[in-house]
Amino acid sequence: MHPDCEPLALGQQLLERLDAAAECSEPGPGVTRLFCSNEHRQVLEIIAEWMRRAGLTPQLDASGNLVGRCDKARAGARTLIMGSHQDTVVEGGKYDGMLGVALPLLALETLKQQGVELEYGVEVVAFGDEEGTRFQSTLIGSRALAGRFDPTSLEARDANGVSLGEALKAFGGDPEQIASLARDPETVLGFVEVHIEQGPVLEQRDHALGIVTALTGIERHRVTVGGKAGHAGTTPMPGRRDALVGAAEMIAEVDRILNATEDFVGVVGKLEVRPNAVNVIPAEVTFTLELRSPRLEVREQGREAILAACRRLASNRQLALEIEQTYQAEAVACADGLMQSLHNACRDCEEPADTLFSGAGHDGLAMCELTDIGMLFVRCTDGLSHHPDEAITAADAGAATRVLMRFLDRLSADVAR
Repeated sequence: MHPDCEPLALGQQLLERLDAAAECSEPGPGVTRLFCSNEHRQVLEIIAEWMRRAGLTPQLDASGNLVGRCDKARAGARTLIMGSHQDTVVEGGKYDGMLGVALPLLALETLKQQGVELEYGVEVVAFGDEEGTRFQSTLIGSRALAGRFDPTSLEARDANGVSLGEALKAFGGDPEQIASLARDPETVLGFVEVHIEQGPVLEQRDHALGIVTALTGIERHRVTVGGKAGHAGTTPMPGRRDALVGAAEMIAEVDRILNATEDFVGVVGKLEVRPNAVNVIPAEVTFTLELRSPRLEVREQGREAILAACRRLASNRQLALEIEQTYQAEAVACADGLMQSLHNACRDCEEPADTLFSGAGHDGLAMCELTDIGMLFVRCTDGLSHHPDEAITAADAGAATRVLMRFLDRLSADVAR
């Protein structure tokens, strides 16, 4: 494509930018950058400079997104949207989200330096909030662009009692104007996001890149197991109604079913025990159950098998059982056309690019309501993410940048035809 484009040099430049962004963090291990925080404000100054170097005009929108648009996009031309989120989990890594902001901006800047002019508009978005760490309200910025923003989410409060609406106003957003951010689907070519895989599949295949076929469906449940408290020293073992023992058996069965089912993952991530005393038989246990699969039928069948097992185990120990579904988001398929275009770009750059599904949710879960979505995964060391040791190599970063450049150039030819 561009013989003077050296992948390793591009990759090293990209990692340097990501190192600089990681400095915008609360003190402590890893990167902690919450929505509408001082650290959020600091990183937007860095991203805005990247946008200007790529030929884009940066602007903070009403929902807290930083949006960079080229002249064609600002003039109303059909526009490709790229980007990812800038926020992190507590003590997260440098690359989750931020890679998908920095990489397309470096790709656009490099194309600009090489005199390549795209035949369509480009918009790169640093979405304000995807992780939901501060307000437990996710995809705020991408839902706004997709025209699916829920005004009631403005009432969510952080640990200090500050509402999302109040935080946005203080940050420079405008909650009353969020509805006006919705893009016209007729003006959008698609949405493409580059992201670290957050899993081990690419590393196991020894491939730098992968093309995502779908974003997984997710559901969450709250399971409450009711037993009977009693003195731990005087109550005979036979006949005890120990809620924690019953819950432990259920959790083990969850793990067994998940391991026995293809394309099915999940976790029991939170456990609460009452009365939680050293010498009292547990009377009640509540645990969370999260299930994920890109295939609806797998998730539904797996869920029914798990819940049936929980009911059977509760009955065996004469325990009460309540199950409440608390969240559900269906899987989203990536568009065939964008997947093929990414595959062609990988082929042109001599990069193997197998397909795989995403076990994590991303801004595409909202953007699919607006337009076709595509996603390119980049290998991460040990499949590790949401951790201070999250890492990618300069070689892989450079390969991903070159592939995106090729994708953008090929798309330009397609639009021109």
